[in-house]
Amino acid sequence: MNKIELLAPAGDLNKLKTALMYGADAVYLGGEAFGLRKASKNFSLADIEEGVKLAHKLGKKVHVTLNIIPHNKDTHGVDDYIKALYNIGVDALIVADPGMFSRVRAAEKNIDIHISTQASITNTDAVKFWAAQGAKRVVMAREVSLEEIKEIVEETKDLIEVETFAHGAMCMSYSGRCLLSNYMVGRDANLGDCAQPCRYKYHLVEEKRPGEYFPIEEHEEGTFIMNSKDLCMIEHVDDLIRAGISSLKIEGRVKSDYYLATTIRSYRMAIDAFYEDPKGYKFDPYYLDEIKKVSHRDFTTGFYYNKDIRDAQIYETSSYIRGYEYIARVEAYDPETKMASLSLRNRTFPGEEVEVFGPGIKHFTQKIEEMYDENDNKIDMANKAEQIFKIEMKQPVKEGYMLRREK
Repeated sequence: MNKIELLAPAGDLNKLKTALMYGADAVYLGGEAFGLRKASKNFSLADIEEGVKLAHKLGKKVHVTLNIIPHNKDTHGVDDYIKALYNIGVDALIVADPGMFSRVRAAEKNIDIHISTQASITNTDAVKFWAAQGAKRVVMAREVSLEEIKEIVEETKDLIEVETFAHGAMCMSYSGRCLLSNYMVGRDANLGDCAQPCRYKYHLVEEKRPGEYFPIEEHEEGTFIMNSKDLCMIEHVDDLIRAGISSLKIEGRVKSDYYLATTIRSYRMAIDAFYEDPKGYKFDPYYLDEIKKVSHRDFTTGFYYNKDIRDAQIYETSSYIRGYEYIARVEAYDPETKMASLSLRNRTFPGEEVEVFGPGIKHFTQKIEEMYDENDNKIDMANKAEQIFKIEMKQPVKEGYMLRREK
């Protein structure tokens, strides 16, 4: 049984490093053009090259998005960009538009191409079509059920790889092909600039009563009729693996490094536990408990098990659930003194109880007894962004471990 790939997002170079450290087998990222995440910092060619070198050193891969739905004016310079990515050593390009596919294949015939979820692939014939064009992998539309995926994989497993989303935000539109943002605020979702109007709060207004807002649902906060829950398949990783899927994808190129570390770590632990004992695998609730410690909406399994997913919407609020907050990242650790140097993310004080976690391990809890600055002077708080401070650790830690606290 080939081990399923855990594919994670990388919004910038630091997040790429975090994703690889916490267990991603591959990362996907956007360059400074032709991708669908303008809100993400994205990567210069120099950053992509550095990321590729790091990933390849670890035996991991980098995929770059070229998945906009372009107009003619949006394709200027794409041929040179494709060649530059190939020369850097990028492992695959992710495209959605047939024209962009042709441009990639014409510019560099030896690079692998993955077909984006934006292509709305929902059936075996579409998968076979892209296989015949020379695509290496298809990313299935989120609207496809697990039973359909099993059938598609069985009929195409010798032709092409199948990738599916397992975790992250869901779009209310069909595989993300939405025009609400264009219509309401002039920002093109299909060029990476979605304003997410599906998360707005809506009321009903009668044209002769301007300023009078009537609730569509009887709720004092209004209604969120297009506001989807977040996809979460952590409890069903075994089903995804047994379906024959090649790659399990986490959404979130604009998410924080704390979100990535926490989410990737849980899926990595679940995947590894399955392969250690496929027949005896049982889901450990710890994996889900950990995922709930990052900012998230209520969870759903989307279309995987039930086509009728009216309960996958959140009608009361578009706010995130935030039960924990990220305090600091470990930058260095001295095993002799047991002192760790930390970079601050949120203000903290001596006496606080924190949880400490790292790649592949369960977290431990400790109290911050005393705090010191970089020069070993005792301090009574840390309150400046990325301030370096020191505390004694109750257990050994490594660079990249993270500290959080319950709100």
